[in-house]
Amino acid sequence: MNSSADADAIKRTFRKLARKYHPDVNPGDKDAEAKFKEISEAYEVLGDAEKRAKYDQFGQATQQAGG
Repeated sequence: MNSSADADAIKRTFRKLARKYHPDVNPGDKDAEAKFKEISEAYEVLGDAEKRAKYDQFGQATQQAGG
């Protein structure tokens, strides 16, 4: 995904990856579960315009600092 992706592209990509790595689709697969969590966390930031703007400006440090 590139940094200029629009909200619809982000949502489509999230849904596609969430289905692929969802724990119900991959029971007992710890790698898929970890990937699903990463995808969900990324969507939490990228799916929110305000959080995404902060991420674009400050990078991953904004999430690590709790902001």
